[in-house]
Amino acid sequence: MRSICLYFQVHQPFRLRTYRFFNIGAEHNYFDDFQNRQIIKRVADKCYLPANKMMLDLIKEYGSAFKVTFSISGTAIEQLQQHAPEVIQGFQKLARTGCVEFLAETYAHSLASQGNSEEFIDQVKQHSDTIEQLFGKRPKTFRNTELIYSDAIGEMVADMGFNTMITEGAKHILGWKSPNYMYCNSRNPKLKLLLRNNRLSDDIAFRFSTVEWPEWPLTAEKFTGWLNAIESREEVVNVFIDYETIGERQWKETGIFDFFKALPKSVMSNSDFRFATPSELTDVLQPVAQMHVPFPISWADEERDLTSWLGNELQDEAFSKLYSLNDKIRKISDPSILKDWNYLQTSDHFYYMCTKWFSHGTVYKYFNPYPSPYEAFINYMNVLSDFMIRVDNALLMEAAIAPAPKAVRKKAAEKAPKTVRTKPKTTTGTLVEEEHVVKSSKILSAKKVAEKSAKATVKAPKEKATEKLFSSLNVEDIITLSDAKVKKIIKSMEIETVSAAMKGAKKEVREKVEKNLGKRALKTYHELLKQIKTIHESEIKKSRKLFEKQIKALIK
Repeated sequence: MRSICLYFQVHQPFRLRTYRFFNIGAEHNYFDDFQNRQIIKRVADKCYLPANKMMLDLIKEYGSAFKVTFSISGTAIEQLQQHAPEVIQGFQKLARTGCVEFLAETYAHSLASQGNSEEFIDQVKQHSDTIEQLFGKRPKTFRNTELIYSDAIGEMVADMGFNTMITEGAKHILGWKSPNYMYCNSRNPKLKLLLRNNRLSDDIAFRFSTVEWPEWPLTAEKFTGWLNAIESREEVVNVFIDYETIGERQWKETGIFDFFKALPKSVMSNSDFRFATPSELTDVLQPVAQMHVPFPISWADEERDLTSWLGNELQDEAFSKLYSLNDKIRKISDPSILKDWNYLQTSDHFYYMCTKWFSHGTVYKYFNPYPSPYEAFINYMNVLSDFMIRVDNALLMEAAIAPAPKAVRKKAAEKAPKTVRTKPKTTTGTLVEEEHVVKSSKILSAKKVAEKSAKATVKAPKEKATEKLFSSLNVEDIITLSDAKVKKIIKSMEIETVSAAMKGAKKEVREKVEKNLGKRALKTYHELLKQIKTIHESEIKKSRKLFEKQIKALIK
């Protein structure tokens, strides 16, 4: 008996309001409450409520023979609790049937797996706690934001105690292999992997109502026929889609509800497939092979990579500025700042800055509140500039509440130069304290930084990106190092990091590195170079920084 795993992702972000340059330092309410409330209520009425009722009716009709899986982001849960609590109640009814599994993910539907490992782990724990509290069971299966996965991410997920992870069955990773088997992580084989069948999933998610599609209209019987056409030895078909597909992106009038109502009966009566959850599949299936994913993949676009969120200089600038605050945030206890920190990490903010032409463009633009990616970037950076000021002020407050030990304060006081408080300045009859002048200058400085960053990033020529990334690396230093030292550097790093660091490097640098690689490493290195065309610039930058650090250490 073969299996079909039907999984739905539920997510809504906290969208930003229009936040102008002159709001920086003056207003701290970043989110468009009206639009967020309006959208969550609309989607609840068109999708979540009728779809939940339909799933519950199917479980009542077919009992334990029908299984379904969900993951719900923390930002969606919060908005549903505020504006449509009946949706949460509907999910709780589904949970009580025992036929539904809820997965873990990042609480803020964030890119923390690419930004900071500590933040990633914290968000997964926060989300798992929330799911357990709402539905009475702690998740065993993990789903990263946008199905983002790599060997390193899988290793972290395994270390957190998950036994299964779902991700995309990307063609450039699988090659000739089929996504319709259980695989495992290459670094920790204990983590099993279920791969999305992107053709069958996208037939429902994107092509269902496209009348120009040769297979239109799609019926439950036709879909079951496609399942039967899959080779009999292939064990599981994973259909992973957004829950909003039902009723919101594919309207009721397209027949999407009728399709799902008819699907269980068609599958059970006319095929050898049964419905199963990821945890059930983990118990009965064994991995057929390890899946090697040196660079992150996702379920987005034809490329199945991260370029929808981290594919241009706008996105890179916003992303790096946001996660540069991580260490500061960990010293802050202010709940309003921590809440905004969570919401600002949501992947949608970076997605709105995407400049790619999508193969499914109309679908992806559905919830986008911005007319252009440049406006999305400027609006986000304005918000981030104000948030940075609040973070710095909060750190000062934390320091004031928890002063340094007496001995440290005494030593600092002895070294500190004597200062005399200047007299207040008078401007057109108004008394202006020096501290207010300092505060204003900080705000103006932050505004200038934001404005300069926005202009520079928007206008920066793309063709100079690779050259710019490599400029921090001293080429002469690499070339003048002995072969023994170069081998030491290579040995201290993973071959994936070395390959990424060499992208865009001068010929003599590459030759110096390549001649010091062993036979096996050199073979892997060349294989990775074939995949490296799709690697994101943030990965290159990270690898080069590590490479540069090792070089500097040896030179010193």
